[in-house]
Amino acid sequence: MKKLAFLFVAAASARAQAPAADPVVLTVGDQKITQSEFERIVSTLPEQAQAQAKSADGRRQLADQLVELMVLAQQARAEKLDQVPDVKTRLEIGSDQILASAVYHALATPGEAALRAYYDAHKSEMEQVHARHILIRFQGSPVPLRTGEKDLTEAEALQKCKDLRAKIAAGAKFAEVAQAESDDAGSGQNGGDLDTFGHGAMVPEFEKAAFALKVGEVSEPVRSQFGYHLILVESHTTKSYEEALPDIQKALGPAAADKAVNEMKAKASVKYDDSYFGR
Repeated sequence: MKKLAFLFVAAASARAQAPAADPVVLTVGDQKITQSEFERIVSTLPEQAQAQAKSADGRRQLADQLVELMVLAQQARAEKLDQVPDVKTRLEIGSDQILASAVYHALATPGEAALRAYYDAHKSEMEQVHARHILIRFQGSPVPLRTGEKDLTEAEALQKCKDLRAKIAAGAKFAEVAQAESDDAGSGQNGGDLDTFGHGAMVPEFEKAAFALKVGEVSEPVRSQFGYHLILVESHTTKSYEEALPDIQKALGPAAADKAVNEMKAKASVKYDDSYFGR
């Protein structure tokens, strides 16, 4: 019934916006649904349901659900259930919830100027690096000990890390050393490749070192809770405005909407009966 109720709301909205010249594709009693109304209903559904409705069978299944909903709603009105106090209250609250959601969505959609201003002010946070690493774990590390490997003390792990760095400096390929020696099994088998990541994706010690490195430079051993790392940065890039846009909208949208809602509440004439609600 929850899904049917959603379809009913979508159908009512679609009927209010239907163009004049539009074939009727579904009739239930004296209610008619045009092609554009039906397609608008489909557009409000989750992506999987929209994909299903692209086929004739999928559209028919959706139409069957809509018919069931409309038949039940028509019967409810015939029995004047829409005038029953608790049903009437739920209808009013439901209408308010839909309107409030529409306004909140609009408020949570910042304009182009605000989005670009945020990007310019936070451009340094949009930096990304593509890096590889070699991890040498030590006793107490949450990383599992590789089969046949010794559980190194912290001092032993640090020395091994220094030795591997010297080996790479002497000409050994970083990726090959990572495959042979890294205790990070996931990245190790790919030559230590961590792909591209931005700020906040790695533990602070690792992130600070990675973003400070020049391209092609191998770090000194970097200690984290997992062990000692050698880091090789392959590229430094900055997300373009278009690439960063989804993250900016997530960062700005809810805050902008909440601020606007609080301002509206402050301006509204609201009175509470403290004897009933308490303080």
